[in-house]
Amino acid sequence: MKKIGIYGGSFDPVHHAHLILARDALEALRLEKVIFVPAAISPFKKAAPIARGELRLAMLRAAIKGEPRFEVDECELRRPPPSYSIDTVEELRRREGNPVIHCLIGEDNVDSLTEWHRFADLEKLVHFVVLDRTGDRPRHKYPLVRRKIDISATEIRKRVASGRSIRYLVPPTVEEIIDREKLYLEQSK
Repeated sequence: MKKIGIYGGSFDPVHHAHLILARDALEALRLEKVIFVPAAISPFKKAAPIARGELRLAMLRAAIKGEPRFEVDECELRRPPPSYSIDTVEELRRREGNPVIHCLIGEDNVDSLTEWHRFADLEKLVHFVVLDRTGDRPRHKYPLVRRKIDISATEIRKRVASGRSIRYLVPPTVEEIIDREKLYLEQSK
């Protein structure tokens, strides 16, 4: 049976930690592909993403160009916000022919997981896999894909706002979009 990973998030911006952990999950779980799904607005984030959806989508596409087993799906950007994972999973299950789905989530999302919209339904449809870049001892029951990587989108936005380099934190094509579009020049939290 076909096995895929769905990796959702704001990707504001996508960075090397996202890509490295997605590659590790692809290999460790023997997935056919990983589908990156940028959220319109997460129900758990206090503020909307800083970069517009089409720019986050462009950065994701640029970041994965040439990687045949990574895809980007814009279904959450086409739907009215907030972005609910259950809606995405149901849509992708129909489109992908009812595959086994591994829902790749960041360690920072584990504590709120049971609060996700229709969590009981979602838990029946996917296998949650935690992408952990902290290296801390896990406090949950979910399988881990782990690699200590100290890169965050918040740090990248702050570096851009303060005029510091983001080279080696994001793919060069993503850095070009950030520069061209003058993203994150305002102080980010």
